[in-house]
Amino acid sequence: MTTAHTYTQIELLTLHGAEFRRVSTAPPRPSTEQEIPIVDLSTIDDSAAARQAIASQVRAAAENNGFFYIKNHGISSELIQRAHASAQAFFEQTDEQKNLVSHVNSAVMNGYHGVGSTQINKKETPDRKETFSLRYNPANDPTATDPLPTDSSYESDDFLWTGTAHIPDFKATNLEFYQSRLALARKMIRIFALALSMPEDYFDSVTTRPGADGLFVHYPGTPETVDDVSIDVGIGAHTDFQCVTILWQDMSGGLQVLSASDEWLDAKPIPDTLVVNIGDFLQRLSNNRFKSTVHRVYNRQTTSRYSMPFFLGFNPDSICQVVPSCIDEEHPALFEPISCGQWHRDRLALAQGKKIDA
Repeated sequence: MTTAHTYTQIELLTLHGAEFRRVSTAPPRPSTEQEIPIVDLSTIDDSAAARQAIASQVRAAAENNGFFYIKNHGISSELIQRAHASAQAFFEQTDEQKNLVSHVNSAVMNGYHGVGSTQINKKETPDRKETFSLRYNPANDPTATDPLPTDSSYESDDFLWTGTAHIPDFKATNLEFYQSRLALARKMIRIFALALSMPEDYFDSVTTRPGADGLFVHYPGTPETVDDVSIDVGIGAHTDFQCVTILWQDMSGGLQVLSASDEWLDAKPIPDTLVVNIGDFLQRLSNNRFKSTVHRVYNRQTTSRYSMPFFLGFNPDSICQVVPSCIDEEHPALFEPISCGQWHRDRLALAQGKKIDA
């Protein structure tokens, strides 16, 4: 006997106004490997044919639910463990110590954001999480060789390291982990180019100084006495802004993905993997072929949950448009060219409740 689903809807804010998505009221269920597959990257540095084979798997995942796991990704378990320990050491500090590196000291939102300081979905409660954010700076990019733009908005991140100097190896570990994720993200965007039937270097020129943010995130444990009205989620239902997200999550669970069939799926933690998902900008570039899927963190355990996401966008001054392979007579371009930096600034401002100029 088949159980009939009932549905509700969630509201998402976009640059064009509110959008609504249908959602089953059934409890989240485990995802299948077809819904969120595991892609093996062990041959990513081998032949062009090997990368095409990876791209074929990525294309299938990107056109389905827009989420997949990667294994053999090249970032060592030892480095990930050190980064996790650094995140724990930072968040275990007092509020006074964490606020030494508050984002209010930064024009680009670098630094510490306290619990409840963000609300990514305005129809849900404030996000029950705190973050440490490190944005792209050419000084931390071993590949950066071209001159800075004359109107560069890059700021020094020295205040981050001065305010955390008492945490052993915090700066060194943070930068090493950031650089490793940046290198991996650049490899992945080449795979996405192949998945879009373009040359693998198609996006190289717009990832030389990318919009790339590396975060440490802590979700405090939820008291057993809290009800669903007091706290909806650790982070509300949303889509990511940029092109690609690469996520490490601890073994706590809580990440949920809205499937193509409008059901919440548990994206369970799998040891030695990272989660990759499509962001809004890559969906836009793909003419909606690739899916930027709604997801949330539903944290109901009484102990802490940690995650470490990395968001890759393109060079802020680049103008990006729908990829030629995604356009034909039956599928005209759905989106106008746009500045990558303007896209990110507008989406970030929208998430912060600020007015967007038309």
